[in-house]
Amino acid sequence: MKVAIIGGSGFIGRNVAEIFDNPLIIDSKNFNQQIDKIRDYDVVINLAGKPIVKRWSKKYKKELYSSRIKTTKKIVEIINDSNVKHFISTSAIGYYPNPCECDEDSKSGNGFLAKLAIDWEKEAFKCTKPTTIFRFSVVLGDDGALAKMLLPFKMGVGGIIGDGKQKFSWIDIEDVKNIYKLVIDNQIEGVLNLSSDEIVTNYQFTKTLAKTLNRPAILPMPVFMIKVIFGEASEVLISNQAMKPKKLLELGYKFNSLENCLKRLV
Repeated sequence: MKVAIIGGSGFIGRNVAEIFDNPLIIDSKNFNQQIDKIRDYDVVINLAGKPIVKRWSKKYKKELYSSRIKTTKKIVEIINDSNVKHFISTSAIGYYPNPCECDEDSKSGNGFLAKLAIDWEKEAFKCTKPTTIFRFSVVLGDDGALAKMLLPFKMGVGGIIGDGKQKFSWIDIEDVKNIYKLVIDNQIEGVLNLSSDEIVTNYQFTKTLAKTLNRPAILPMPVFMIKVIFGEASEVLISNQAMKPKKLLELGYKFNSLENCLKRLV
């Protein structure tokens, strides 16, 4: 099985690449030079896109959109004129309303993040080959969101955001890798929510992380400070979305627990 990973140099891409033999890795720097090579691959995984947790200027919002929608459009055009057997693209929890308790059948939300996800998925589903879309929650692994959280917690100054009651949807990077393999081996199509069935509150997550590190977590971060630091992008960090992995549970998938995930990672 020949696999190409677009966006393969990022946090998720690097980890997913580990489960395949000699995958083709394409990133933003070599996209235009290498993208035609995907014609000769069996599976194409699309993880392209600028980082979302960053202060959004008008210019950066355009970059977020272009790096997802325009890139996916180009990929699909090539796949539709190739021998590719399976296309796996990406979306995110921002597809859904905030707040919400949602599964794959729930309606979409409004606002920039929702439009970004909706348009991203529309481009992916123009693919004429078997297509799967992963809607990601926060992925916990050796980089990404968890890496940004660890320093203040190790220093004993970590804490809840706001009142800590907001739902926190997450998934272990090891589960992500296993799900890619499951979907490819069984050629599962359609939309899948990549989120653990163990949905916790921000308070529960914070206390579990502090306990794992054997550090206190007594200094709450006021919501207004998150908004000051990240502006409009603060929506990503203070959202209250419980994204349920209905379809993966129906397939019998067993998720790792938050406690075991954090113990392994930290």
